[in-house]
Amino acid sequence: MSEAQTADRWDAQLYDARHAFVWRYGAGLLDLLDPKPGERVLDVGCGTGHLTKQIADRGATVVGVDASSAMIDEARRNFPELTFQIADATRMRLDEPFDAVFSNATLHWVKPPEAAVARMFEALKPSGRLVIEMGGKGNIQRVLDAAAAAGREMGLELHSLLHTNYFPSVAEYSTLLERQGFEVSLATLFDRPTQLQGDAGLREWIRMFRGEVLHAVPAATLDAFFTAMERIARPQLLRDNSWYADYRRLRVVASRNAG
Repeated sequence: MSEAQTADRWDAQLYDARHAFVWRYGAGLLDLLDPKPGERVLDVGCGTGHLTKQIADRGATVVGVDASSAMIDEARRNFPELTFQIADATRMRLDEPFDAVFSNATLHWVKPPEAAVARMFEALKPSGRLVIEMGGKGNIQRVLDAAAAAGREMGLELHSLLHTNYFPSVAEYSTLLERQGFEVSLATLFDRPTQLQGDAGLREWIRMFRGEVLHAVPAATLDAFFTAMERIARPQLLRDNSWYADYRRLRVVASRNAG
């Protein structure tokens, strides 16, 4: 499934209102990117544009692309002075090469990953750099396991609706980049337990990131499904009366070979 096929699933205002942690955690990537005045930077999967704006604030000329028209519309409302384009990461073609490609919390949604890697390579100047963070191997496994178990209790098989992302290991994604012609200088997988907002945080996470599940669970039993999911997840994901998603992130820095 390409990024374009998931484009219309996003509620951009809900994303900003309840899940802003996605881009706020990504702000730590900017020091690795280290954008310079006058550089051209491509932000792949720019979402509602907050990190795009921070890159621009450091003096770079930045173009934000996202497959979601809802996200791009919101980004343009948020930051009308910046350039945003609707583009599928597996098929994007840009007129001028970039000094750097940046991506936060996007590439685990994009399939096939090989196509996105090829397009990012093509977008870079020789020796241009790639700085990305995405979900890695084991990401949100406990959240998904709890939802799947709750479904089974109700006689529903939700596996195909829950396991929709590409969460690679360090070795898997590094190999993918190197085969394309990137030189990988940093690749690390780390845990990032992430606090969700409010008592309904786990439910809101499913609504935002696994909305297809809501269509598979009969409306009359949806509250029972969520209650079962919370009961199953509580021992591992509830801490001090707050829900936490068991995020694992893959962070990579690479450069396009000059040859």
